[in-house]
Amino acid sequence: MSTMERLKKLFVDKFDFNVEGLEPTTTLEYLGLDSLDKIEFMFDIENEFGIKIPDEQFKVTTIQDMVDAVDRFVSEQALNSPKFAMSS
Repeated sequence: MSTMERLKKLFVDKFDFNVEGLEPTTTLEYLGLDSLDKIEFMFDIENEFGIKIPDEQFKVTTIQDMVDAVDRFVSEQALNSPKFAMSS
């Protein structure tokens, strides 16, 4: 499953949104998410993807912004993971 598909599933599971209404350009404001919803959803994303999201770096407006940010955090944290570290 792609990042977009996984995020859409999280949106549907958590907020009971209609998946057809979740497009890359859909804004979180349009979905009616307040700041508490966004914070709680950020924790759901961390659990789903096994990442840690620095609060100050998770400034997203659209679902595509969220996909891009998650992909970036996954890549960065995979590269910094101990299993990828080279031994000397």
